[in-house]
Amino acid sequence: MMKMYSYPDKKIWPEIIKRPVADNSSLEKSVKKILQKVKEKGDKAVIKFTRQFDEVKLKISAVTSEEIFAAESLLSDALKQAIQQAKINIERFHISQKEEVKKIETMPGVICWRQSVGIEKVGLYIPGGSAPLFSTVLMLAIPAQIAGSKEIILCTPPQMDGTINPAILYTANLCGITKIFKVGGVQAIAAMAYGTESIPKVFKIFGPGNQYVTLAKQLVQQEGLAIDMPAGPSEVLIIADEGAIPEYVAADLLSQAEHGADSQVMLVTYSLSLVDGVKNEIEKQLSTLSRKKIAIKALENSKIILVKDLEEAVSFSNLYAPEHLILSCYEAQQTAQKITAAGSVFIGNYSPESAGDYASGTNHTLPTNGYAAMYSGVSLDSFVKRITYQQLTKEGLQNIGNTVMTMATAEGLDAHSNAVAVRLKN
Repeated sequence: MMKMYSYPDKKIWPEIIKRPVADNSSLEKSVKKILQKVKEKGDKAVIKFTRQFDEVKLKISAVTSEEIFAAESLLSDALKQAIQQAKINIERFHISQKEEVKKIETMPGVICWRQSVGIEKVGLYIPGGSAPLFSTVLMLAIPAQIAGSKEIILCTPPQMDGTINPAILYTANLCGITKIFKVGGVQAIAAMAYGTESIPKVFKIFGPGNQYVTLAKQLVQQEGLAIDMPAGPSEVLIIADEGAIPEYVAADLLSQAEHGADSQVMLVTYSLSLVDGVKNEIEKQLSTLSRKKIAIKALENSKIILVKDLEEAVSFSNLYAPEHLILSCYEAQQTAQKITAAGSVFIGNYSPESAGDYASGTNHTLPTNGYAAMYSGVSLDSFVKRITYQQLTKEGLQNIGNTVMTMATAEGLDAHSNAVAVRLKN
């Protein structure tokens, strides 16, 4: 089911690490059309596209306070407690990312510092459908609140009966998000990017989505709107050896494979006996999954790579730059220090990716498709702008003045030099 590579030459590694590629050329025209219509027609276009794509007729897309209040009674106490616990852990981890303002005197009388300011208006996109990702509400709303964003908008597609999944509503309310709209797909991205009569325009859009949503985010970014990161299908790579437990490895591979048919899972190992054990466990566990058909399709995009040793496994992983990396090997802790490209790393046999997806505290909104080589996952930093400040005393300007004037004159920028000179005359 998963394609096997035995001791592949490094020359073909670039071919092996290729992700499943979706041809978006046919989508771009239709996505651009939807974006333009919403830009021109506002709410009227949003309601029209909701009827067309979600088959739901809505007069207004805003969720009422009554709907938010009612959602709580529709969830079990066990689920509410789980969401509350996850919220506590995610808050703890993201609050720890706050930076103290440090004022540095670079030379006598010249003081510089940097301060983080929350992005005023942010939009959160939360997928619905077969897997309504209420956990993503926690991952995006919590750092937005901690960062101090003044306006937080949440868009999520309605269910067939015109309602929103109650877990999404409950979680949003728990995080203090009350501006919620029953809008999904490209029309949701367009509404947040351009603003409509009822949905405010934002400065930055966050959240995962299907290929239409991803393309819409990329297109509005070209128009000057910020987005969280380039995104694609979800993925995991596991480095494993005889220290791994085949049952656990198979479970981790399948937990990622069930995300979508275009997901990719990779097992990199230097233990041939582990390969056989994992294959057997995959067959056994597959039969119990409700999303078995999706997982099987994902496994067809997936690979097992047999390498000669741990060093080669790490090199392959750093080249692949996985969204999620699980280290199920004897030297997991030491190996983690050698990782240079990964969205999030899970160390040891008792650190399943599911923990990070839901409740350990780290953020699950991560770079995919190799972007972990140069992008970080969502964090508190994603929701702030960093403004630098400097304050010079008269003495400070006297100390640094000749340096500035000499450099400005060398660049032929006389006015820059004069802005210092006029002050030094007094």
